[in-house]
Amino acid sequence: MSRRILDDSVIPIESRDQLVEALESGGKPRDEWRVGTEHEKFGFTASGLRPIAYEGSQGIRQLLEAMAGMLGWQIVEESGNPVGLVDPIGLGAISLEPGGQFELSGAPFDSVHQTCRELNAHLAQLRECADPLGISFLGIGFSPIWTLEETPQMPKSRYRIMQDYMPKVGTLGRDMMFRTCTVQANLDFGDEADMRRKMRVAMALQPIATALFANSPFANGKPNGFLSYRAEVWRHTDADRTGILPFVFEPGFGFESYVDWALDVPMYFVQRGGSLHEAGGASFRHLLDGRLPTLPGERATMSDWNLHLSTLFPEVRLKNFLEVRGADAGPWRRVCALPAFWVGLLYEADVLEEAFQLVKNWTAAEVDELRGAVPRTGLSAVMKGEAVRDIARRVLDLSSEGLRRRARFGRSGADERTYLSGLEETVSIGRTPAERLIEEYRGEWEGDITQLFRRYAY
Repeated sequence: MSRRILDDSVIPIESRDQLVEALESGGKPRDEWRVGTEHEKFGFTASGLRPIAYEGSQGIRQLLEAMAGMLGWQIVEESGNPVGLVDPIGLGAISLEPGGQFELSGAPFDSVHQTCRELNAHLAQLRECADPLGISFLGIGFSPIWTLEETPQMPKSRYRIMQDYMPKVGTLGRDMMFRTCTVQANLDFGDEADMRRKMRVAMALQPIATALFANSPFANGKPNGFLSYRAEVWRHTDADRTGILPFVFEPGFGFESYVDWALDVPMYFVQRGGSLHEAGGASFRHLLDGRLPTLPGERATMSDWNLHLSTLFPEVRLKNFLEVRGADAGPWRRVCALPAFWVGLLYEADVLEEAFQLVKNWTAAEVDELRGAVPRTGLSAVMKGEAVRDIARRVLDLSSEGLRRRARFGRSGADERTYLSGLEETVSIGRTPAERLIEEYRGEWEGDITQLFRRYAY
């Protein structure tokens, strides 16, 4: 959700309480709660099905410059290279992920109808600029045919630092960076109690969302043995900053708990004078105390804290709003389904309470175990003796009821439940999007993976 995250000034951090208060400042009255959607997609050459390089006549640079001319958005540069666009009034942004994945960070809206219209407008604008360049886009959770070595690298210094760090903490971190795509919803909370309840429910239900949106069954041109390989890759990226946070399941969880965890997560880098300095794996506490080995004596600012928070990747991330992060990228209709699913569950108090009653006895260990099973087995995975498909049915019913109660109507006269139709079909037939792709691959495609691009490109 493209909005200011906490305080982006250079105010020095004097105490831990300052960080707690910064998170707490995100609380909003219910009538100010909004929803934002972020989604990523892979670019490829329409003629040769190659990944899009940064430079060249079919490059990301050309595309960004064309989009800037169309939208009138400001170009974000690093070392003279365009690496993103921002709406000058702060309502949206386009950025590049490490392998050139093209991301729209949407504005905060009152309804899912509005965020979906934003998405449709973005895709139309993107096609208008990309078609003359011979570029197309695909929404899927993992790069289906290109190897890590074939994938281009974007000219952003933070990504160079991150890719050097990844092999030290996991086996698939670089694959996460360069070969995955996701869709996430950004949501508001009222106060600490509301944040606690929403984060607890959302953290517990991330594996259910992963199963519903599982859409990454291919790698290197063939089935990879998983339904959500993106989710599996995240399990082998960096245990310090990813996954299920056990303290969220504890009775005393609150803003202080999240701050204490974040303070101890190793940093990637610190920005000074327009340059990034590697942190050497030191924690934010080192910077807070002026003990960072690579910048001795340098003290932490709120800008440092905001940057650090953006490098933490749990399944639900807390800033001054909540980010739910467990879903694979997919076709445009499923992009709209993701914010609808979570808004329905989390924005109506009675529905949120029912969702909490559903998961209140789930432990962090059980949820983490389910997170490990779902990437391979999807809706067939089991939680406490119950199939995920059946749990998903109950959760989807709750989401639908929440959206009914919200009564936000679109131009067609339908409320936000219309965006759940694809998920309803998934639960009804008991097959994830990935399983349907595998069926097509083995059936009418006759093992020709290029059909994926021809049939599912945006």
